[in-house]
Amino acid sequence: MARHRLVGQIVGDLAFPNSSPFAKLLDTCLRSRSSRDTSWVHARIIKSHFSSEIFIQNRLIDVYAKCGCLADARKMFDKMPHKNVFTWNSIITALLKSGFVDDASRTFGSMPERDQCSWNSMVSGFAQDERFGEALEYFVEMHRENFVLNEYSFGSALSACAGLKDLKMGIQIHALLSKSRYSWDVYMGSALVDMYGKCGHVSCAQWVFDMMTQRNIVSWNSLITCYEQNGPANEALEVFARMMDCGIEPDEVTLASVVSACASLADIKEGLQIHTRVVKCEKFSDDLVLSNALVDMYAKCGKINEARCVFDRMSVRNVVSETSMVSGYAKAASVKAARSMFTKMTERNVVSWNALIAGYTQNGNNEEALELFRLLKRESVCPTHYTFGNLLNACANLADLQLGRQAHTHVLKHGFRFQSGEESDIFVGNSLIDMYMKCGSVEDGCRVFKTMLERDWVSWNAMIVGYAQNGYGAEALVLFKKMLVSGEKPDHVTMIGVLCACSHAGLVEEGRHYFVSMGKEHGLVPSKEHYTCMVDLLGRAGCLDEAKDLIEAMPMQPDAVIWGSLLAACKVHHNINLGEYVSEKLLKIDPSNSGPYVLLSNMYAELGRWVDVVRVRRLMRKRGVIKQPGCSWIEIQGNFNVFMVKDKRHPQKKDIYLVLRNLTKQMKRVGYVPITDDYEANEEESDTKSTSNCQMDFPVDAAVG
Repeated sequence: MARHRLVGQIVGDLAFPNSSPFAKLLDTCLRSRSSRDTSWVHARIIKSHFSSEIFIQNRLIDVYAKCGCLADARKMFDKMPHKNVFTWNSIITALLKSGFVDDASRTFGSMPERDQCSWNSMVSGFAQDERFGEALEYFVEMHRENFVLNEYSFGSALSACAGLKDLKMGIQIHALLSKSRYSWDVYMGSALVDMYGKCGHVSCAQWVFDMMTQRNIVSWNSLITCYEQNGPANEALEVFARMMDCGIEPDEVTLASVVSACASLADIKEGLQIHTRVVKCEKFSDDLVLSNALVDMYAKCGKINEARCVFDRMSVRNVVSETSMVSGYAKAASVKAARSMFTKMTERNVVSWNALIAGYTQNGNNEEALELFRLLKRESVCPTHYTFGNLLNACANLADLQLGRQAHTHVLKHGFRFQSGEESDIFVGNSLIDMYMKCGSVEDGCRVFKTMLERDWVSWNAMIVGYAQNGYGAEALVLFKKMLVSGEKPDHVTMIGVLCACSHAGLVEEGRHYFVSMGKEHGLVPSKEHYTCMVDLLGRAGCLDEAKDLIEAMPMQPDAVIWGSLLAACKVHHNINLGEYVSEKLLKIDPSNSGPYVLLSNMYAELGRWVDVVRVRRLMRKRGVIKQPGCSWIEIQGNFNVFMVKDKRHPQKKDIYLVLRNLTKQMKRVGYVPITDDYEANEEESDTKSTSNCQMDFPVDAAVG
């Protein structure tokens, strides 16, 4: 019926005084998006005396393009003998909206004359196609040719700056905008807040927002998103509260950003309140982005069951939804559920792979993480810096140097140079250093550190702590001084590495100096870990009373680790009186830990105080404390050989014990006298029945290896 009415309107067109009725008919075709009706109207125009009119031809190009008939629009353009600037603008707009930006650029270059609309179309079209650099080039050229910049020019240019995170250009455009009549426009203000937020300049985004005399929902959303993406995330919630106080009703963009802020803060209470608001508003129930944000929020807050409920209720899901669930299951230590979800995914991207690899690594399933990386490579998925960060952590956790070097080869093949930028890959270099140091390859760690184009405080920390852990105390302190000269400020981890280095190198005075300097020079408050390092340092050096005084002067309650460090030092330096005092402290903190009993018993045994040895052993039995047997292992040709105390299970046990016996004979031949304690015999005299069932061996067991 509609088509019959359209035909009826065309009848009698020869009486039309002008082409306006045809223009109105084309408007009708445009509203219905009917390419067939457009063709019928075009056919009738050809038979009329308006067929050569530029106005109606331009209108045809525009309608054909908007109805999805770009080829017809282009054909119309090519056949026109005479064209004006509107003709060129129409075809350029059609090409840009259809995604043919390069064709649009060539057509633009052929224009005999351009106007403001021509330039704005190019700036906007390239910005929307995410070719931000070229969009800004057109903007700069437009300004250079003295065309008036309007809100469309500025809006597209600021969008391009946001896409490129080009703060310098953004500031220049802001300066131009401030001189124009659009400086107080609410849309320009919103675009500026968005640009500064995307460039990570939070203070400027807040300043622009505060200066705005008028704000809309986009303005508020831009500032909330700015804080959500750049931090502090709690400010996003504060801005949201102010927005609500101003009577601005949030939309799905607002709520998605606020939910993401709750996820960053692990603020489940606020997240639940936002979810309640979403449930009450039916128009948000099927919003994919908001639902994904809710799944992610619950997952990051450790509420995996609630995340699953939201996920199951979603009418539409995508790879983001499923990846959030994979990550959530992995975070909840449900790696089997994470793998199951990953396997069922209809579509995966590298983020999905990274989520599962990270889950395996974080939960100690390092072999599975490596296997998953091999599968990723087999499926031709291109790994990212996050992939390699987790892969190297897995190698470090396994202390497998061979695998670590293979992973390093993959890193080099992907061209990482360890520098900051839009996607900083410095942490891959840091992971390499950490891996090599944990695998004991200090030289390789140093080589990576020296080749990094840029370093951050983590890079320095990894080297200092690595040096300290591998016994290179002097080198660690030299590097610490270089770190200070470079202008990088130390943190708590740095000082742990420094104090450990002093401990391993026996540098007591230096250790005291650095411990005091934490507060005086670096503004750091010593934590329990720093006190533990100092106690270890003083204990190794034999300054036992000073170590005891330091523990008792601590501003926090000392734990079993710090007292245990002092007890071990008491054994080394044969200070039985202090050892007894420390043991009492330890047994009050953790009476089920076998360590203090064993150390104290060994100290008594060294002094020949067998009655006390028996007393400690009886106390252990009475309290049900069992000492775990010693264990050691060695890797040979990729196979791990594990040995327990008095182990007889190894298939090559005869050969192993034969070698041990021969080594013992050789050691005795050169004068070695083994230290043996015969307290078991003494105890047997006191309590034969008890010792016959005892499975513990003192001193501390050394496994066969």
